[in-house]
Amino acid sequence: MSTGILALLSLLPIISVAVFLVVMRWPASRAMPIAYIVAAGLALFVWQVPVNKIFAASANGLWVAGTLIYIIFGAILLLNTLQQSGAIRAIRKGFSDITPDRRIQVIIIAWLFGSFIEGSAGFGTPAAVAVPLMVGLGFPAMAAVVAGMIIQSTPVSFGAMGTPILVGVNTGLSADPAIAAYAAELGYVEWDQFLSFLAGKIALLHAIAGTFIPLLVVGVMTRFFGKNRSFAEGFKVWKFALFASFSMTIPYLLVATYFRPEFPSLIGGLVGLAIVVSAAKKGFLLPGPDDIWDFDDKENWDEEWTGTMTIDDEDDGSPVMGIVKAWSPYLFIAGLLVMTRLPFFGLETYLRNSHWLVTWSWPEIFGSDITASFQPLWSPGTIFIIVSLITILLHSMKKGEYKIALGKSFKTLVPASMALVFTVPMVQVFINSSGGAAGYEQMPLVLAEGAANLAGSAWPFFSTFIGGLGAFVAGSNTVSNMMFSLFQFGVGERIMVDPTWIVALQAVGGASGNIICVHNVVAASAVVGLVGKEGAVIRKTLLPFCYYALLTGSLGYGIVNMSSGIFNIGFIIAAAIFATMIYFIYRFNTGSKTPVPSAD
Repeated sequence: MSTGILALLSLLPIISVAVFLVVMRWPASRAMPIAYIVAAGLALFVWQVPVNKIFAASANGLWVAGTLIYIIFGAILLLNTLQQSGAIRAIRKGFSDITPDRRIQVIIIAWLFGSFIEGSAGFGTPAAVAVPLMVGLGFPAMAAVVAGMIIQSTPVSFGAMGTPILVGVNTGLSADPAIAAYAAELGYVEWDQFLSFLAGKIALLHAIAGTFIPLLVVGVMTRFFGKNRSFAEGFKVWKFALFASFSMTIPYLLVATYFRPEFPSLIGGLVGLAIVVSAAKKGFLLPGPDDIWDFDDKENWDEEWTGTMTIDDEDDGSPVMGIVKAWSPYLFIAGLLVMTRLPFFGLETYLRNSHWLVTWSWPEIFGSDITASFQPLWSPGTIFIIVSLITILLHSMKKGEYKIALGKSFKTLVPASMALVFTVPMVQVFINSSGGAAGYEQMPLVLAEGAANLAGSAWPFFSTFIGGLGAFVAGSNTVSNMMFSLFQFGVGERIMVDPTWIVALQAVGGASGNIICVHNVVAASAVVGLVGKEGAVIRKTLLPFCYYALLTGSLGYGIVNMSSGIFNIGFIIAAAIFATMIYFIYRFNTGSKTPVPSAD
């Protein structure tokens, strides 16, 4: 069978997701079973994968779904605990004391706090922390999820202490010994030095594209969740948004360039928080009292925006908890995540060793080459649960209050987790489709090969979208890099451009794919009980994803074709994207104030 036909067949599971989840607006609990059947049918009848391996991939998917549900439960429990203790009320008041403007709050929580948590833990943890916090502060559940997804871009390549590069890119490229020789020719005898060299290129592309991410977050929020449905209201805080962007991306780029890949997002987010929060407390670049933006009254919210998680924010007249005391559980989370992930403390060896109490494993599932494993002590879910218990002491909670938090958490968890039961197995079947009697590569690689044959020398424009596709279906930038890094390097050599830039585009595209990743959308929505609205979330995040992938792909094309001059098509498209953003900033701050009608 030709590569083109195989590529089209490989696209069918993704098309089914797009049609049923995004276009027809089915809930993931209905759309993903169909996608699973399509993927399993292709694996069985076209790729001729053994039945036992399809069952093994499905079982591994259920195993992974269980680990995600565990993290979701911990996040929900922590939020409900903080609600019962009165901490959410205090945190809300603390933000109101800085500014009641929701545009500023979402930048601080989603962009800066989310980047810090991504740097320390990754794997969806920022959504599990930042999204429920925003709901606790009074954001519509869908607005919080959309904001949490959009920032899953710039910090992701260096998330979880650099795992997408140190594990993803490393595993992908190290499979070919010739690449080590190539690195040595460039002067990087040590492999770690070569990975750091790649990290600098990846960070440069991210830092440029990340310039407008905070602005896009607030623009999308005011456009889809504001009373006037207007991008203009979001773009009015462009000065603060760019200030917050540079406060994170500049230290992020410096750390990636001069240090190791473990720290850019963690330090960038932390430094950005310190700078921006300090400046905001002094009123720097904040909107005036007459320009404060807030959501409409709750009774006017679209029914689609709210989840099953509800926050009682009524003032009962009791004293408000101190702000440091209220934030202390989040400080414990950040501290425990950093301590367990930093090599300096040496805890990873103990938390992830092969002892059965530390690592639960299911080797060679059903006689296949697929193995499932879970390290409960390493999971962010365990940290969330531990911190929720610590909160009982920190906030002097009563036993009955914690019992209420537990009950509400289980009640929210059960219906919200159902979509994951089909989403993750579909993904596992899709990416474990090699080794069949037909002799074809796994579906993602076949799809990428077909795209490369069509693109030719224009491949840099498409490389980020392929990386994004990998993250879209796999739910992980790390897995996308494992699948495609070696392939992307080979395409770079085939079209006779610097292959390291093509690998960098893969890593950046894989990060941007998290913006629309079904896996992450389902998980983030589940945390706040936003069941059945996953397609609506993806429709609202498609534009930021396209911005990110197209801009970085254009920059990549321009860089690898510098020999033809700086006025090549890549740089021209990148300049046009920047000019468009600047135009809208100007237009929305000086032009027509007419709201844009809703399209959703």
